[in-house]
Amino acid sequence: MTLAAGIDCGALAGGASSPVRTGAAVGGAPFVQAYGRGAYAYDRGGREYVDYLMAYGPLLFGHAHPPLVRDLDAIAARGSVFGSTHEEEVRLAERISAVLPSVERLRFVSTGTEAMMSAVRVARAFTDRPAILRFAGNYHGHFDAALHEAGASAQTSDAAPSGIPPGVRADVIVARYNDLADLDAKLTDREHQLAALAVEPIVGNMGLVLPAPGFLDGIYERARRYGALVIFDEVITWLRLGLGGAQVALGYEPDLTALGKVMGGGFPLAAFGGRADIMDALAPAGAAFTGGTFSGNPFSVALGHRVLDLIESDPGMYPRLDARAHRLAAGLRSTLAELGLPYPVTQLASMVDLKFRPGPPPRDDDEAAQADGVAFSAYYRAMRERGVLLAPSQNELMFLSTAHGAAEIDRTLEAAAGALRELQAKGVI
Repeated sequence: MTLAAGIDCGALAGGASSPVRTGAAVGGAPFVQAYGRGAYAYDRGGREYVDYLMAYGPLLFGHAHPPLVRDLDAIAARGSVFGSTHEEEVRLAERISAVLPSVERLRFVSTGTEAMMSAVRVARAFTDRPAILRFAGNYHGHFDAALHEAGASAQTSDAAPSGIPPGVRADVIVARYNDLADLDAKLTDREHQLAALAVEPIVGNMGLVLPAPGFLDGIYERARRYGALVIFDEVITWLRLGLGGAQVALGYEPDLTALGKVMGGGFPLAAFGGRADIMDALAPAGAAFTGGTFSGNPFSVALGHRVLDLIESDPGMYPRLDARAHRLAAGLRSTLAELGLPYPVTQLASMVDLKFRPGPPPRDDDEAAQADGVAFSAYYRAMRERGVLLAPSQNELMFLSTAHGAAEIDRTLEAAAGALRELQAKGVI
């Protein structure tokens, strides 16, 4: 197989280790990256692009941030994986618990998928119930129970041919986000089978979608009424929204939480945790098993400490990030207004989203799906031609890093203005 960029994929299935990377949704040659530095991605020819993928979120400090990547050989020289518990693993768990009051106990894994998969298993073990309710457009990883009608770039509305067996689908209830009436309808006659309601409290996988007033309260009320647990998927939002993540920002204490993305500083590190009595369902105290050779490995844990050190040493970091993202969003809105284009721009912390759908920002997966994929594809290609790299899917966000400064914002806004004018002139938008 050969990609449009002229690269022979050889034994690499589908040409990429994650389907969205092929750029099939936007057409044209996929972006093939040679290296990254700061706010920039570089192709094989050495051309630089202002990068808003940031590896789909984890690069809060940009590519190869010097304080994160210095002396990595010294860390590896102490051993990159032990197969034994170590003191720094315990210390990192204690640091995370100190900033997330709901997480009394946690366990490390390597990816967000593992974190959510493990949290679901613990919820089922603790409640002795099989059913999980989740929301369309919320992406919780690529394990079977999470994929049907998932967000991000997982095209799994028809689960049958995607390897998800009927037995798994029977124990997963999918409701509409921001719609308590639909939640109630989907739960009818299954309330007492419900182990947990799993939710992205702020969604980053069908664009940036915020919870409607009362929606999260309604989830909690139903969970308590039916004896079920609440699982927050904060794989994207923790550390993007500060040390307390979405749960502290919004004022909630979920029963279980999945963490990931930023915490490893670009290296594989994630975790799941919650109330001590619930986490006691895990072996060896309980019967539920999770584990992994690379879970809590000393190399990734050392990077986790560096990430927290950087954040805690710079109280002004989050206000600066928010200000830069706000300026980017405001500039995009200004250009759209000037051109008479009624598309919404949503911004929260260091995340920005432009939807090619007239009207207010989408509230759920159905509304997000109304966005014009042809228009986004043309916009993606026009921005890339102008040296700005977006995610090749309209379900993904623009992620800023501390390396994105005024020059990068200016360059992006200039590119966006040119791209939108070009597409309007061609009748694409």
